Amino acid sequence: MPRLSVCELGTMAYAEALELQRAAARGRISGAFEEDLLLLVEHPPVVTLGRSSKEKHLLASPELLAARGVELHEVERGGDVTFHGPGQLVGYPIIDLKRHRQDLHWYLRQVEEALIRALVPMGIEAGRSAGYTGVWTGGRKIASIGVHARDWVTWHGFALNVTTDLDWFDLIVPCGIDAVTMTSIAAELERGAEAGVHTDVPPKGNLGRLARAHVAEAFGEVFSLDVTPLDPAALERVAASVGSV
Repeated sequence: MPRLSVCELGTMAYAEALELQRAAARGRISGAFEEDLLLLVEHPPVVTLGRSSKEKHLLASPELLAARGVELHEVERGGDVTFHGPGQLVGYPIIDLKRHRQDLHWYLRQVEEALIRALVPMGIEAGRSAGYTGVWTGGRKIASIGVHARDWVTWHGFALNVTTDLDWFDLIVPCGIDAVTMTSIAAELERGAEAGVHTDVPPKGNLGRLARAHVAEAFGEVFSLDVTPLDPAALERVAASVGSV
């Protein structure tokens, strides 16, 4: 079975991770990386503006963002404005769709499906919301998705709120969706526990580790790939040899 190399990068500045994933995408296009990749990372606070971003959806001025230690980046991914920060699992799938299906709409649905499946063993029933990209539970948005592709190789990806401080989203109109309510795995488990739904809630400190494991496994299932770990140093060596895109 073809492999999915999963690389856990820990906490990394957004700009550094952006250059790394661009280089990884170039490596996948050129064949320097022979297998699909999934980079898992957590970022310090950052707001990113996708190709469809509207100025009115950034509610905080650049000066206010800087004062709160939040970086601001314009990037080539699809979608509107979003936030990344502590307690959030960000994933960058570097997938060669020529080996799967050359259809970006199909790909987006597959990414959603992987996240929906990953939430099941954590006790969260999630799904899609008609007309929107992302993953929702109980009418609240738990994961955002924005992608880019070149030569049918993808980069950028998803942001799954695990223990994220949801107050950060007050700085923006998340994904340009008015009146959206953001949520997280921790918030949903607490909500369920209060309602008597979840009797076995994992300790909050374990949620990040569990989320990474379940997400990697679900991506392997959805794309029919054998999940194998990839050492960050090996990723960086190959990425350095091919440059960025």
